[in-house]
Amino acid sequence: MLERFLVPEKDRVYIKFENISEATTQIFKKMGLSNQDAELSTKVLLTSDLRGCETHGVSNMLRKYVSDYGSDDMNPNPNISITRETDVTANIDGDEALGLHVLPKAMDLAIEKSEKHGTGTVVVHNSRHIGMLAYYSMMPIKNDMIGLCITAGNAMSMVPTFASKMRFATNPWSYAVPAGDMPDFVFDVATTQVAGNKLSLASRVNAPIEPGWISDSDGTPIMKEMLLPENSNDLGQQMMLPMGGTREQSSHKGYGFAAVAEILCDILSGMTAGFLMPSHPRGIMSHFVQAIRIDAFSEVTNFKKNMDDMLRGLVETPPAPGQDKVIYPGLPEHNEVNKRMKEGIPYHFEVINWFESIKNELGLDYDLQN
Repeated sequence: MLERFLVPEKDRVYIKFENISEATTQIFKKMGLSNQDAELSTKVLLTSDLRGCETHGVSNMLRKYVSDYGSDDMNPNPNISITRETDVTANIDGDEALGLHVLPKAMDLAIEKSEKHGTGTVVVHNSRHIGMLAYYSMMPIKNDMIGLCITAGNAMSMVPTFASKMRFATNPWSYAVPAGDMPDFVFDVATTQVAGNKLSLASRVNAPIEPGWISDSDGTPIMKEMLLPENSNDLGQQMMLPMGGTREQSSHKGYGFAAVAEILCDILSGMTAGFLMPSHPRGIMSHFVQAIRIDAFSEVTNFKKNMDDMLRGLVETPPAPGQDKVIYPGLPEHNEVNKRMKEGIPYHFEVINWFESIKNELGLDYDLQN
């Protein structure tokens, strides 16, 4: 993650993984989730925090989920069902449940189909936010498979190239590919210039945003560095630009990938595009997961050796002047997990204050700093 989004050293409170995990699980259970779903949802959020993807961990997302459960905008006990299925595909109705405990089940089904037939693809409709996509794309790795995850739907945040109104969410994609001795390749990106939750994080740590990340109210790209307004924690107040920022910098490419995500998630699953969902104002989303069995195409040992050769070749590439080293997607996150498991996860003190407040409000008994 860019340095500007990290919690300033003076504001950091280091919390043990076990402590934040116990607290988060208790909160999810209090929201009405089953023990299994609460633990699974916690695992997704904490995987994000351990990997340094703080935008999609407990700091930004948990309080939003608590608010949604409190206003009955999410179903804590869904009847998840398969509405259409073939040997290699399925369509799942998420019953307006949080995707953190719906999508792992969808990917498990994709993996099961891939074990039998070489590939498995599952779409999920009528669901909610899924957090960090890399969690799901990484699930097939242990089965010597390549994983893909995409999500799309509400709430609107992206302004298409040349547009004056938001028509997509950040519509991210994530691929994960197993290696041998090298850390796995894990690529997880939004199709906007920057992940939406980074705007909330920037506001919390008072960090400026770059030119070409957002537009003004008529869709004109803002091409100057600036601080977000104090009320910017509401992502819906920001009009984000596609990857590329402006047409001259290839924003049509990010726009195109966002549109493909909308097709594969919303439209393929039987829903309509997110901006055409006036009857679903509460952030209804659709998702797409796929598992690809490597040995259906080539020998696994040789594949992993070739992956190692490629990844090692990347990190051994001489860096440009002024740069420290060359990295690849998944390598920094792999290193961050090891570091944070030893040292604890650095949270902003404001986040810890929220945990203490919600503990008292809900009558819970966890201890974050024992």
